[in-house]
Amino acid sequence: MIAAAGALWGFFNIGSEVGEGETLSLDKSLLLALRNPTDPSDPIGSQSLQEAMRDVTALGGVTVVTLATVVGVLAFLFHGKRWHAAILAATVVLADIASEALKSLYGRPRPELVPHGSYVYSSSFPSGHSTLSAAMYLTLAMLIASLEPNRGTKSMVFVLAVTLVLGIGFSRVYLGVHWPSDVLAGWCLGAAFALAGWTVLSRFGGRDQVVAESA
Repeated sequence: MIAAAGALWGFFNIGSEVGEGETLSLDKSLLLALRNPTDPSDPIGSQSLQEAMRDVTALGGVTVVTLATVVGVLAFLFHGKRWHAAILAATVVLADIASEALKSLYGRPRPELVPHGSYVYSSSFPSGHSTLSAAMYLTLAMLIASLEPNRGTKSMVFVLAVTLVLGIGFSRVYLGVHWPSDVLAGWCLGAAFALAGWTVLSRFGGRDQVVAESA
């Protein structure tokens, strides 16, 4: 639980810096570093890379996250892992609610330095894609790893989850729809929920085994 509290502290510390305008200079520099110096409307890289970034960013969108969560919850239920299913569902739902509430609270405008490479409809801080991807993919990796005896497979699951989270966050900045500080804050917020889920699992997850043995 201490780790989750630390992640939340990181989020609110970033939020405080954003509110005071302390991150704006670095945000602008990092955002423009991903653009053609002579034409800020042109992201660096080929057209195929830009299309790939849109594909990657979709992995953190509501549609994909919802589908992955539903499939994960059903898979755990089919295997009698009710606590695993409940933790995954609660983590994603609460992360989404928190993200939307905090967006309304901070009300930070989207970057206007460059054209947006993806459709946006809400405030900028924190990044919803970064929050949801961190909450869902890290929680799912933790839940799968808790059931997997092979250490190599455990490591692979976590590496894949972290790679997805980092890639999705990077894509949001690359497409010009978020400031880097939005993404960093989203990672902190999503990780806080994932770590809270891990705490709940470590305390109550064994009850599924007790129920199965008594059935």
